[in-house]
Amino acid sequence: MALYRRIIFLLTPPVITLVGHLYLAERLVWAWPGSTPKIIWLSCVALMYACITAGFLIRHDKTTPFNDRISWVAFTFLGLFSWLFVLTLLRDVLLFTLWLGQSWPPLGSWDTQRTRFYSALLIVLVSLTATVVGFFNARRTPKVVEVEIKIAGLPDALNGFSIAQITDLHIGPTIKKQFVQRVVRKTNALDCDVIALTGDLIDGDVLGLAAHTQPLSQLEAPWGVYAVTGNHEYYSGAEQWVSEYTRLGMHVLQNEHVVLAPNQETIVLAGVTDYDAGRFDAKQATDPKAALAGSPNNAAIKILLAHQPRSMWAAAEAGFDLQLSGHTHGGQFWPWGHFVRLQQPLVAGLHRHKQLHIYISQGTGYWGPPMRVGAQSEITHIRLRAV
Repeated sequence: MALYRRIIFLLTPPVITLVGHLYLAERLVWAWPGSTPKIIWLSCVALMYACITAGFLIRHDKTTPFNDRISWVAFTFLGLFSWLFVLTLLRDVLLFTLWLGQSWPPLGSWDTQRTRFYSALLIVLVSLTATVVGFFNARRTPKVVEVEIKIAGLPDALNGFSIAQITDLHIGPTIKKQFVQRVVRKTNALDCDVIALTGDLIDGDVLGLAAHTQPLSQLEAPWGVYAVTGNHEYYSGAEQWVSEYTRLGMHVLQNEHVVLAPNQETIVLAGVTDYDAGRFDAKQATDPKAALAGSPNNAAIKILLAHQPRSMWAAAEAGFDLQLSGHTHGGQFWPWGHFVRLQQPLVAGLHRHKQLHIYISQGTGYWGPPMRVGAQSEITHIRLRAV
């Protein structure tokens, strides 16, 4: 049964992308005039599918030569495929709308080879441009995003208390130690009181990524470096990663809290396991109430680190004042931010639910295609302000 599930897991993405590529071949390739351009573009679509499929099939096979190089090509083509597919789909919706209104005289004869050719050419040019721009956006050092959060009743002694948040780094096939080192250097330069890592730091196993996560051991903050698990830690073996994060100097909070006392004031900093952790191990089910159990009643502020924004309802009920999350990547690139809303209540930025402030980072790295369009990567510099 386990072998059967693994086969289905491996074959599902290639089958889905095959359907998408056949759609592109039908709707884009045949828009080009002449047989030679059609053959060239059909070959390009076939090559794109072959590269993406190779990336899917070798992703978890560490014995494949040039594994990372294949992943680079596969994920880059996957991003290009996304743009081609979505824009072609939108073009067809537009053409269908025009067909419905073809009796309207100003439209004239819209369904011509010329219309199909120029619209296909425009889709290809826009997709290639978005892929190139998105690549450079994703690979540059993340920007520091300054966020001030006003907390009612915050003591003056904690006014300006600062937290650096790193999340969704996704160290793996295309994010390596050089990128991580740049993130660590920029984070340490903020000189924050606390550093919080809110999950999905990796995308692979400890054995393959230990050398690339090592720079995280250089993170330093006067009141400590804290981490929680995200869904990708569970995909790759959460128990091993929790041990590795601990070895790297992080305090991993698993439905538990610590008490900080800067300037003789009390801060409760808690963390929960990923929202979906219970699917992997019932004992690891996320529990904000348990994370707060036994904490001082007179704490000036209660902060929760939770990978997914949808922990917010339980966090508010438990009595937290602030929740820091990631997971969404801000959508990473268009149009996927709209689909994130189908799973998560919030996508990015600072929000409020009852007494709870929630900040959702757009992520420090990226997952899958090395691409960011409309959702910049960030290292978040949070300052607490008294109201």
